[in-house]
Amino acid sequence: MTQPTQYGFYVDTTKCTGCKACHVSCKDRQADLIRGNHNPENGGVPSLQGVTWRRVYEYGGGSCSMNPSTKVFQNDVFAYYMSVGCNHCSEPVCVKACPTGAMHKRREDGLVHVAEDLCIGCESCARACPYDAPQIDRERKVMTKCDGCYERLAQGRKPVCVESCPLRALDFDKMEVLEEKYGKGDAHIAPLPSEGITSPNLIIKANINGGRSGKVLNPSEV
Repeated sequence: MTQPTQYGFYVDTTKCTGCKACHVSCKDRQADLIRGNHNPENGGVPSLQGVTWRRVYEYGGGSCSMNPSTKVFQNDVFAYYMSVGCNHCSEPVCVKACPTGAMHKRREDGLVHVAEDLCIGCESCARACPYDAPQIDRERKVMTKCDGCYERLAQGRKPVCVESCPLRALDFDKMEVLEEKYGKGDAHIAPLPSEGITSPNLIIKANINGGRSGKVLNPSEV
């Protein structure tokens, strides 16, 4: 039996400038869903108000201080950006947590989707996911999430977040293609959780400060 196809993301944090073009383009696609310009495969037009499928984290730390003897300021301040969405994990805890089977992983492309007709809006998937990928549409009381722009894939295109990135810090393809282009790399950099939790289909090129301790600097945005 052939192995199922698995798509995933590549993120280059040495290129990302935090412009949020990926975030905005994703929201635009959500607006298209609201207007009914795109019909989800399982029917209906979600409202998606207050839902953010792709977010850009600003992570930073370090300090700045003056040497009292030399009166010279010294600093080791750093910051970098990380674009975060659903990683369509190989071991998705959201799928395991779903009591109805609404959250499921598609064999044809490995994308994790929500069958809205089965979803009861219990938010178990959201509590389980360490990436904050499943998010509830409170108006309709069903869960929503990044669907990998599956309809664009069928047209031979990449997700809108990837195509909108001006510095090409994002890529999306079959995992074997990404690994051939970029190497297997790592799937962990602060502020992301350990990759051992869900086996995310994600390759990250880490910023030079990726191993340093810091904090999320824009919590209100993400």
